[in-house]
Amino acid sequence: MERQLMTGNEAMAEAALRAGCRAYFGYPITPQNELLEYMARRMPQVGGAFVQAESEVAAINMCYGAAAAGVRVMTSSSSPGVSLKMEGISYMAGADLPVVVVNVARGGPGLGNIAPAQGDYFQATKGGGHGDYRMIVLAPSTVNEAAALTQLAFDLADKYRVPAMVLADGMLGQMMEPVELPPFVDVGSLPPKPWALSGAQGREPNYVASFALDPYDLRELNRRRLARYQQIEAHEVRWEEVQTEDAEVLLVAYGTMGRIAKTVVRLARAEGTRAGLLRPITLWPFPYGPIRRLAQRIPVVLTVELSMGQMVEDVRLAVEGRAQTPFYGEMGGVVPTPRDILQEVKAHALQRGKHEAGVRPA
Repeated sequence: MERQLMTGNEAMAEAALRAGCRAYFGYPITPQNELLEYMARRMPQVGGAFVQAESEVAAINMCYGAAAAGVRVMTSSSSPGVSLKMEGISYMAGADLPVVVVNVARGGPGLGNIAPAQGDYFQATKGGGHGDYRMIVLAPSTVNEAAALTQLAFDLADKYRVPAMVLADGMLGQMMEPVELPPFVDVGSLPPKPWALSGAQGREPNYVASFALDPYDLRELNRRRLARYQQIEAHEVRWEEVQTEDAEVLLVAYGTMGRIAKTVVRLARAEGTRAGLLRPITLWPFPYGPIRRLAQRIPVVLTVELSMGQMVEDVRLAVEGRAQTPFYGEMGGVVPTPRDILQEVKAHALQRGKHEAGVRPA
């Protein structure tokens, strides 16, 4: 393992190269431009292809072509740019093509601003494009994890033949931390892709498309995809727990808010409130089971997001009424301090304590 000091954008780019990515197509947008610039410099050095496309729409369709040829391919953007890529992502899901998409999210809707936000959760996890499809969504909370999850995204995308997204944000993309970089994979040793359009010498031609005009054919294709999605849900859920064993308030937060929530847990316990954290690492598949298990014994499950409330809907589905499910969110690129969130934690713990003591609120 090599250890380097890198920004999140640089770390995700370098990790992609080391994972065997040999085609990158993108278009500039803040706050992910450093990733594109890094790829422009490094991709020719590893014998890959870099193209700054004329638009986000063009970039994702270039990914379609490279993926169909069996190449490990990536694109990156920020929130408005990812919106433009959504039709192409749906097409690639419909063609069963692996691709890695990095979203260094920013404030929205519309052009919004360039500050960190988590308002793209629905877009990423609920199918921002059309039709019945799923996309693996990985949410790092440190620069080192951003590198590791980028490499994992390529492996999972290939394994299940689905698009995979690394959902970061402007803070994670711009901050600099030590990173342990894995060695380069041997591209020639990657698992074969017998379905790819790699030349039909000695075999029947392959066919890659995202449509089936006969409704029964399309139904059968979607049933097979559903079976794959169920396999992903059964085997690829990832999460982290911090001091949940005796918690009276459970925080659920991902990405940048997940790392801030760790500080909140420490501060809360120093002041006598037993807080714990569950940090989803896969936003899809979502860790419904682990949250449901903890909600059976923890009376308050507080969701914290940089949005007006999106992941909280999945948390409430997981809890199924077993616990209180309050929400704390900031919007527009405003990032709360640990002390801001701590006040929410203490307030809910106090309210719960009064309730258990039979004290009516004033």
